[in-house]
Amino acid sequence: MASQHRRIKRTLAATAAVAALAILTACSSAGTGSAANDSKYGFTTAKQDSKSAITVWVDAAREPLAKAFVAANPDTPIKIQTYDGNAGGSDSFKTKMALFDQSGSGWPDVVFSTQTNDTSWAAKSANGTQAFAAPLNKGLFPASFLNGFTAGAESPMTVNGTVYGLRNDLAPVVLWYNKKLLDQFGYTAPTTWQEYEALSDKLAADHPGYILGSVGDAFTGTYVYYWGAQAPIFQLKGNTFSSDFTDKHTTAMTDLIDHMLANKTLVQDSLFSADFVKKYASKLVAIPGPAWYAGALFQNAQSLNNPAGEIGAANPLYWDGDAKVTGNVGGGVWYASSHSANYAAVKKFLTFVISSPDAAKLASGLPAYSSTADTWLTAQTSSGYFTGDFKGAISTAASSVWKGWGFPSFSPETAYAKVVVPGLAAGKTIADLSPAWQAEMKNEAQVQGYTVK
Repeated sequence: MASQHRRIKRTLAATAAVAALAILTACSSAGTGSAANDSKYGFTTAKQDSKSAITVWVDAAREPLAKAFVAANPDTPIKIQTYDGNAGGSDSFKTKMALFDQSGSGWPDVVFSTQTNDTSWAAKSANGTQAFAAPLNKGLFPASFLNGFTAGAESPMTVNGTVYGLRNDLAPVVLWYNKKLLDQFGYTAPTTWQEYEALSDKLAADHPGYILGSVGDAFTGTYVYYWGAQAPIFQLKGNTFSSDFTDKHTTAMTDLIDHMLANKTLVQDSLFSADFVKKYASKLVAIPGPAWYAGALFQNAQSLNNPAGEIGAANPLYWDGDAKVTGNVGGGVWYASSHSANYAAVKKFLTFVISSPDAAKLASGLPAYSSTADTWLTAQTSSGYFTGDFKGAISTAASSVWKGWGFPSFSPETAYAKVVVPGLAAGKTIADLSPAWQAEMKNEAQVQGYTVK
C-alpha cells in the first residue's frame, strides 16, 4: 500500500490572483448581485452569501452520498438535482454549462461527472465567460487537504499546476474471478492476456455457455481491453490527437477480442442489462474490470448479486514479457463552479463527499482519497465477502495504470458505441470495424479543435 498512499505534492501559488475575465452576473444560487474579485481564491467570484443555497448535480449512484450530507448538515442550504452524470461520454455536462454561459446565469455550484476528461474543457473560458471549474488550490482548499489524495489521482484534473476537480474514486482494472467455478472446472486464474485467451479456448471446448467477459458496453471495449493492452488508439500530446491501430499492442488486442467473440467466451450483452444477468449470472467465470465492479456488479442485488466467498480480485492482466500495466474505467470527479455565491457551503460539501466516513461507507469502488480508501479497503477485506488477496490486487492495480492514454475533451466511448457496438451486432469483427472506428475518433477530435496526427 506504500505506493498507493504517497501524498501528492502540491505547491500553492504565491503570486497575485489572476486578472478578472469579466464582471459576471451572480449564478442561480446567488440570485442577483455584482461580481467581485476575491483574490483569496485566485479568481473572480460572485458576491458571497453564506445563506445562499448551493445547487449540486449528481448522478443516481452519488445521490445517497449527497443526501447523507444533508442529514449530517441540516443547517447548510442545499438543493440536490440528479442528471445522467455525463455517463458514456454523453456530453450533457458540457452542453448544459454552455447554455448557462450564454445566458449568464443558471450554473450549479457543484457538479459530479463520471468522465475524467471533462477538465480539458471545464478549465477553459468560453464565449467570454470564465471557465466553469473553479481553481481549487489557489486558496479554496488547503494543501493539507489536497495532499491527502492517492498519488497521481489528481493528475487528470491538474492543468499547469492548477487543480480544477476533486477525484471521487479510482477505477483501475483488475481480473475478477469466480473461485467456485474455477475450482469446479479445475482452472487457475490467468495472469497474462495470453493465458486469458488460452483459457477461453479451454472453456469454450469443455464448458460451452460459460464466459470470460463482455464487450457490449463502450467502456469495456475501450478502457478495459484497449487501455489495459497499452493500445495507443486514444492519445493526446499538447493539442495533437493521435490514434494508432497498427501498433502491436492494438493489433494483439483486436485479435484477442475477435478470437474470443468467435469462440463465444466474450459476449455482446451490456453488463448491466437484464439479459446479461438472466443469461450469465451463474456462468461468469472471470472478467477484467474496474474496482467499482465490487459494489456495482457483484454485491448489487439488482445485478449479479454473488454470494459471499465466490468472487475474488486478482492482479491485472498484462502481455507476457511486457510492462505490467492496466486500464482505468472512469473514476468520477467533483467540480466546484467558479460562479458560486457560497464557497463556504461548497467547500463543506466537497470535503464531506471526499473524506467523511460516509464517503467510505457509501463508495462502490476504491475512493481516491487515501484515508477514505484505507477505510473502504479495510471494510471490504474484513467483511469476508471477497476471496483471495482483494486488498493486494486492488492496490497493485491502483499503482499500475498505463499512462499512455489521453484525456482530450471528448470520450472514446461515443465512437465505440456508434461504430463498434452495432457493427459487432451485425456480424462484423473488430478488425473489420477498426478503420471506421479510428476515423470516427479522428473526426470527433477535429470537431473539438484538435490537430489530428
